Amino acid sequence: MAKQLHVEVVAVEQKVWSGEAEMVVARTTEGELGVLPGHAPLLGQLKEPSQVRVKLAGGEQLTWDVTGGFLSISKAGVTVLAEEASRATAPAAAAH
Repeated sequence: MAKQLHVEVVAVEQKVWSGEAEMVVARTTEGELGVLPGHAPLLGQLKEPSQVRVKLAGGEQLTWDVTGGFLSISKAGVTVLAEEASRATAPAAAAH
């Protein structure tokens, strides 16, 4: 089994999702960031508005539309602290 990340997606009002994932992709004010197990600690400001994608084992992907907040990466895992987070209704379009 591949290494997993512990991921929490949290909005101001509630914990939105928590679980294990293979990868997290988020857009910060510095650019898009892919997080794999073993990533260096980092704190980034989420770009507004944007999406956070969580890739699960088996290929399933969960996507949230987020407004404001931060992405925190530590040895314990990844936490998305958003002002607002809701499940995305459509997949993110590829940026070219």
